[in-house]
Amino acid sequence: MSLIPYFSASSKVWESFDWIYGVEEIGYAGWEIVADGNYRLDNPSNFTAIKECLASTGLLVSVHAPYSDLNLASLNHPIWRESIRQIRCCIRYAAELTDRVTIHPGYLSPLGKLAPDMVWRQQKAALDEIGKEAEDCGVLACVENMISIRDFLCRYPEEILGLTEGIPGIGITFDLGHANTNGLVDAFLAHIGEADHLHIHDNHGQSDEHLALGDGTIPWQKAGRTIARYYTGPVVIEGRNLDEARRSLAAFRRWFV
Repeated sequence: MSLIPYFSASSKVWESFDWIYGVEEIGYAGWEIVADGNYRLDNPSNFTAIKECLASTGLLVSVHAPYSDLNLASLNHPIWRESIRQIRCCIRYAAELTDRVTIHPGYLSPLGKLAPDMVWRQQKAALDEIGKEAEDCGVLACVENMISIRDFLCRYPEEILGLTEGIPGIGITFDLGHANTNGLVDAFLAHIGEADHLHIHDNHGQSDEHLALGDGTIPWQKAGRTIARYYTGPVVIEGRNLDEARRSLAAFRRWFV
């Protein structure tokens, strides 16, 4: 199978690691670590526990870099520098586990709304630095398209493709759940062959609900066929618990052929 199912649950970042064993038992091939809370890779005890957990499974790994309170497009210079530092740090640790790290783009702050062109330049400059770190570590840092909040960058395929084009070490994570909140599933599917990483989850088109596949409004039969034809690699199913993980995997096996 050219599509490899991973599972990720951002809702569990303050929990212990015990639930991870269930991911493999259900039938997933990999786990995407959301590197925040108790799962921050730059915390030595966290990192040791994660590696010990993985050593007792056969799970493959990808990593989602921290994003809470960070802004790679900030015009507040100390915040911008700290945001870059944390992403670069995460990449260095993640390189021991994977070659794919997903990162969030920045957003328009109240100050940034007065100078949107400067915001995009800040974002581009941040990716230049992050891309160099990623290349040095043998990792691809993949920028993710965002949900339907006006202040977020990269809600449209043209934005994310244009922003990342030509930057060494930088790739793209397509998130179909995020695309659905913008009414843009078909628009992103038209570019699916340009994705380096993929996140899938369901919603009703209004908010980022992270529902099991089939519980929302995304046309998964159509999406699954398109993805299976044009994309190869990890497909991260994002959910909230192992019951939804089980139902999503069954849907994935039914529709992604």
